[in-house]
Formats: sequence, structure tokens, C-alpha cells
Amino acid sequence: MDKQPSSRTCFLCGRQNDIGLKVTWHNDLEEHKVKAVVVVPEHFNGYPGIVHGGIVAALLDETAGRALLLDGDYDQLMVTLKLQVRYRKASPTGQPLALTGWTVSRTATRAKVAAELRLPDGSLAAESEAILLKPGDDFRIRWEPEKPFWRVYED
Repeated sequence: MDKQPSSRTCFLCGRQNDIGLKVTWHNDLEEHKVKAVVVVPEHFNGYPGIVHGGIVAALLDETAGRALLLDGDYDQLMVTLKLQVRYRKASPTGQPLALTGWTVSRTATRAKVAAELRLPDGSLAAESEAILLKPGDDFRIRWEPEKPFWRVYED
């Protein structure tokens, strides 16, 4: 599976973000899905031993959005207009959690994507659907100086 790019400062993937999760996503071209495994540290808990729901939502949002990058065009970024999350089970801190994302439908300016988070035993902990939009020029202007750092990093 091919690695997707990461950035410098992103809370989820940023390699130079000291408090970030440094998640690495991979393209599974056979299944047409993007995948990652993350171990969320205890300091991101909501209750002791349980990943905060906002962290779970952020992981699902990023995973679903990254499904749009499966074709290898890593500059076709979109932003979230709507995110719906369904929490099924508590997600434990300190254990490997599996993330999977896929595209439901897509046009040039809008996409519907989905993602799920599974526990170490394979059971479903949370799932999401999102509507994404092509961002405006203001986003692209702010993104331009960061583009050299949006790349695949060595482990």
C-alpha cells in the first residue's frame, strides 16, 4: 500500500507537531479505501482510558477526506461542509485503532465520503459520513507556502 503525504503542523498527520498524533494513511487500491492505524495517547482522553469524542470525530473526518486522494492527485484537497458521526462503542486510549475511509460519490466541486473506526477486536467503534467542498481561493492562498511540506515522509 502506498503512503499518503503528511504535512508539518497538522494535528493529525503533522510530522513536526509535538502534540499531534502523527497518523500515516495508506492507499489500499484493491479495496479503493484509505487506511491507517493509530494509538491515541491517554492525554487525548475524555474520560480516563477513553478517547475524547472530538478526537474520534477528527480522525474520522480526516480519514474520510483522504479517500479522495486515492488516485494519487494529492493536490485535490477539499474541506468539510458537514460531518455526521455515530458513536457505537468507547474507543480506548493506548490501543491500536483501525481507520478506513472511502468515497461514496464525487463531482469536481463536491464529494460525499465515509469512514469507520474499529477496535482491536474488529468491532465498530464509530462511523461517519461527510460532505466536502472544493475550497475557495482564500484557502489555496494560505495553503501555498505549506505545499513544499505536504509530502510523503520516511518513517
